[in-house]
Amino acid sequence: MTVRIPIYTTEDGTEIYVTKGTKSPYNFRVSYREPGKRRRTPKHIHIIIDLYMKKIGNKELTMKLVDHIINNIILKVKPAICFPSKLQIFKKEHVSEFKELEKYGEYSIEFLLVVTELIMLQEKTNFPEGTLHLDLYRAFRNEEDIFAVVSKATFRGRYD
Repeated sequence: MTVRIPIYTTEDGTEIYVTKGTKSPYNFRVSYREPGKRRRTPKHIHIIIDLYMKKIGNKELTMKLVDHIINNIILKVKPAICFPSKLQIFKKEHVSEFKELEKYGEYSIEFLLVVTELIMLQEKTNFPEGTLHLDLYRAFRNEEDIFAVVSKATFRGRYD
């Protein structure tokens, strides 16, 4: 039986969990369950699509959010030293700066920041020198061709 450990619950009641993985001693998988819906695993492509939707609504603020993700999450999070790992960076105060973006896309800023941190923590734990997320968000930030960004977001078989 798989044991899901609750890590965080957003204001709208979305529960974010981790489950023990097998790639390293502290590896984990991230999943979430929105109220009244089934449990899902967040995928990079879902987050990137949501960012494109937010970018259409408010490009300047979306790019500021992506800068925050790169500079304050991806470049600062450290590999996990236990399971379950705790959030290292996220603070509720981070949400208010980007709250306007919740008018666009599917995900709340709170959800995006927490899930992005957990996914980045997973990458740093299993592949400390990995740059997959950094490359993905930089490609989005640099407004690379949408096909290049989507290609980076839909990799297969590299992470668990």
